[in-house]
Amino acid sequence: MLLVGIGFGSSTPSIAQGVAGKAVSSQHAYSTTLQTEIERVMKANVIPGAIVLIKSRDKGAWRATLGTAEIGKTAPLSLADSVRIGSNTKTMTSTVIMQLVQEGKLKLDDPISKFRPDVPNGQNITIENLATMRSGLYSYTFDRGFNETLDKDPQKAWTPDELLKIAFSHPSSAPPGTKFDYCNTNIVLLGLVIEQLTGMSARDAFQKRIFEPLKLARTQLPAANDSSIPDPHPQGYQFLTNFATINSYAVPPAQLPAALNGTLKPLNQTNANPSWAWTAGGGISTADDLAVYVKALVGGGLLKPAMQKIRLDSIVPTNPAHPNYGGYGIGIARFGPWLIGHDGQIPGYSTVMVYDPKADNTIIILTNLAAVPATGEGSALVILKVVIPALYGSTTGVPGGDPAAVPATIPRSSTGATSSK
Repeated sequence: MLLVGIGFGSSTPSIAQGVAGKAVSSQHAYSTTLQTEIERVMKANVIPGAIVLIKSRDKGAWRATLGTAEIGKTAPLSLADSVRIGSNTKTMTSTVIMQLVQEGKLKLDDPISKFRPDVPNGQNITIENLATMRSGLYSYTFDRGFNETLDKDPQKAWTPDELLKIAFSHPSSAPPGTKFDYCNTNIVLLGLVIEQLTGMSARDAFQKRIFEPLKLARTQLPAANDSSIPDPHPQGYQFLTNFATINSYAVPPAQLPAALNGTLKPLNQTNANPSWAWTAGGGISTADDLAVYVKALVGGGLLKPAMQKIRLDSIVPTNPAHPNYGGYGIGIARFGPWLIGHDGQIPGYSTVMVYDPKADNTIIILTNLAAVPATGEGSALVILKVVIPALYGSTTGVPGGDPAAVPATIPRSSTGATSSK
C-alpha cells in the first residue's frame, strides 16, 4: 500500500506487520480502521514516517511502520529502527534517583544545595521538587543565546555546567513547590546528583541500573561527543530553526500553507548533537526496547514495591480543572485516565511510550518529525490521539494536552527535548 501525498511531493510506503509478520487486518478487527486513521492524520500533518507498536491483552498485538524514513525517497522504516527519544530519558534519570533513595543514599526531601551549592535558592529546592517539575528554576532551553548556538553549531558538545550557567543567569519563575513548570534544568541537576552518588557517569549508571537488568540492548545515553544514531534509523526533521521555535513549534500562519503543501521543507536534524539535552532528553532507543521498559517503569521491576507506589502516587493533575486530561509525578506522566509513561520531543523526532497496568495495554509511537506544523504539538502525540479511541472505544480518555508538559512552547530537553520535551 502507498501512503500518497503527505505534503512532501512524493508517495511514501506504508507497511503493516503483525507480531508474526502477517498482515494484521485479518487478525485484529481494530487494526485496519486504526491504520487508516493513522495514515489520515499523518497526511494532514505532513508526518513523514511513524512506527507504531501496540500490545493489548483484549484487542491483540499490532505493529506497523508507515510512511518514509527519508523525505523525497521511498524508504520504508523498520520495526528495528533506532530514534532519539527526547524526554522519555527523564523517566530513566528519575528511576535511578528513586533507586538511590531506596538504597539510603538520598532522600526525596534533600535540598539540591547539598549537592550543588550554586543553585539559586537551592536550600529550599528538594530533589522531589526537581523530579516533579516544581522547582521554579528557569529552563535553559528558553534562552535566546542558547538556541542561536544550537543553530550555528549543531555539533557542539555541551557540558552540564554550561547548561546550568545559562539557567542560573535567569530569575526563577516561582517559589519552590508552588507551581508545575516543565524545566530541563531540573533533570540536568538530577543527572549530576546521580554521578556524584554513584561515582560513575550517568551514561554508565543508566546502563548498569536499567538497560542491563531489562536486557535493553538497543537503548543508550550517548556520550557528549557522539551525535550518531545506530543503524538502522530514519532521518529526523523539524520545521524552522531552534531560535524561530523558542515560543512555539507551530509554523507561523503566513508559512503554514507552504509547510502543508511541501513547498516549505523541514530541516534535517538527524545528526544534531543531543548533548544539550543529556539526562533530560538525550537517550536513544527502539520500539521493542521501549515496550519492555515502559511496562517495567509503570508495572514494576525497577523499584521495590513500596518505592514504586510512592512514585505512582506522586502523579497529580497538571491542570486541576481537567484532572482526567493528564498528570505528572516523579519523572512520570499520566495521559488521560489510564495510560502512564512519558513522551519525548527533540529536533528530528517525537516519541510516546505508555502502559495501562489494569488493561495490560502498551502503546509505543515513534515518528521522524518533531512537531506538526499547524499546532506545534509533538507528532507522536497527534497519532496517540487516534490510537486511544481504537483501544478504548471512546474519546473520553484522549488527553487534552501533553501532561508531560511538552507544550507547543519550547522547553528544550522527550518530547518532548526540543528539545526534549
